[in-house]
Amino acid sequence: MQAVILAGGLGTRMRPITETIPKPMIAVAGKPFLQHQLELLSGASCDRALLLVAYLGEQIQEYFGDGAKFGCHISYSFEPTLLGTGGALKNAEAQLQDYFVLVNGDTYLGIDYRALGKEFVAANCSALIVAYGKPTATSQDIPARFLPNNLGVDAHSVVTAYRKRDPEGLSHVDAGVIVLKKEILAGLPARQKCSLEEEIYPSLIARGEMRAWVTHEPFYDMGSPAGLAALEEKLK
Repeated sequence: MQAVILAGGLGTRMRPITETIPKPMIAVAGKPFLQHQLELLSGASCDRALLLVAYLGEQIQEYFGDGAKFGCHISYSFEPTLLGTGGALKNAEAQLQDYFVLVNGDTYLGIDYRALGKEFVAANCSALIVAYGKPTATSQDIPARFLPNNLGVDAHSVVTAYRKRDPEGLSHVDAGVIVLKKEILAGLPARQKCSLEEEIYPSLIARGEMRAWVTHEPFYDMGSPAGLAALEEKLK
């Protein structure tokens, strides 16, 4: 399965560090965060990675090159301007396989990506989002457990809602990983800013084409100081 990583953000929450380096290149446990991600994915047979880059993206390309030193094949899609999650994918459309796993460039989630891909094929849906179910125990002091729910998931693992601003009635958290069919991009205009979450997900949900792969494995958002500290502790 092809892995596509969103690695073009400005990283404003991590300034002043990100004034000179892109957020995915911030060091975690002795190596750039993006290297941890690529090692995790390539170890799960996602040995082809497409990096969607923009802000200071040349630093990422200079470090990783074609990926040979890291056990995978890496290609790049540069955004001329920041296009949002949907616009970045549309910009890279010609390089995408028929389906792919999309990963946030600041989120670390240690799940079985091989099993996720198999479930996507079996489910025969347009999108399979990884949904974090918060544990009932209070002993796990990780940033993810304090995030508000933004996903509604029914008893059949069908996603019924995705809302960032109103968690009332929602049951899970978007863990920053989703498998998508390339065909969902067909109707998007080229070179225009577009948000997957706000402009694509609602139509998929309305048609019943988005399903959830529920996990209790915590995810780590290194795009904030608290998340970075928690991930450093996990990976050291």
